[in-house]
Amino acid sequence: MGKGPEVPASEPTPAALTNPFLRYFLATRPAFLSVSLVACLLGLAAAMYDRVFVSPWPAVLTIVSALVAHAGINVLNDYYDALNGTDDINTDRIFPFTGGSRFIQNGVFSRRQAAAYGFTLLSVAALAGLGLVLRSGPGLLLIVAAGLAVGWSYSAPPLKLSSRGWGELSVATGFLLIVVGADYVQRHGFSWRPVFAGLSYALLVTNILYINQFPDLRADAAAGKHHWVVRLGARRAVWGYGLIAGMAGLWLVGAVAAGVLPVPALGACASFVPAAGALRRLHRDWDRPRTLAPAIRLTIAAALIHGLLLAIGIGLSGMRGGAI
Repeated sequence: MGKGPEVPASEPTPAALTNPFLRYFLATRPAFLSVSLVACLLGLAAAMYDRVFVSPWPAVLTIVSALVAHAGINVLNDYYDALNGTDDINTDRIFPFTGGSRFIQNGVFSRRQAAAYGFTLLSVAALAGLGLVLRSGPGLLLIVAAGLAVGWSYSAPPLKLSSRGWGELSVATGFLLIVVGADYVQRHGFSWRPVFAGLSYALLVTNILYINQFPDLRADAAAGKHHWVVRLGARRAVWGYGLIAGMAGLWLVGAVAAGVLPVPALGACASFVPAAGALRRLHRDWDRPRTLAPAIRLTIAAALIHGLLLAIGIGLSGMRGGAI
């Protein structure tokens, strides 16, 4: 019997992950969890801007529950992508950014183990969310339920939102819900402030998904995942990246101009420098998907820089006097 395809040295293998803790930790794709952490910080900053006292332990539990939920969604996405076969046939992948965690494909986890682990993480996040609901109010239950539902249905049948052209919207919605939820825990109620504060960040996080779909395009198309990069084709889809980033910038500037966000929030515009660099590389290399790693890194940096600078600008403005 011949050998299977050789596994790249950078990818996980059973031999390299004999430590159970490390194995289960890396299966969650921890590098991407930072975007949920920043979303929570942005929600806390929105509450601070309205002079809401931030309670430390509920804030910590909010962050932990968001990270665990995101981790569970990542693992389940790997499971469902193993079921539809897209990760198995993805030869253009750029590990660790695209093509999944490779835990199932490389034999670190079975499909059953991945499913059990993913649903366990979502259950833990749901229990933590219920604890916060008891403290903060029943409205949070809607946010938690909506967030988990959107995350699960992104790749899970029968909805499979990412396969029907709704993946980008679901990602933007999911991360905006994290911002709104983190604010609700502190405020004990709904407010439009975190929506205005969080949408530009959610859009830039969506661009992480969007650019990752370029290396995955051929495999996703063959597996029936008809997201917008597949639908438009790589050449035309490049303009979608700029459109999403442009919408984020216009939203932020408009919110500040309308007085909903403070002027220091405009410091987050610095994030459009790496975003522009990523777009320039994408225009150049759209037809060479395996060369897009630098553009993907710039896209991740743009989202994180935007969210952090936005949280700092809004939070510090709240400490200096807050909304007027």
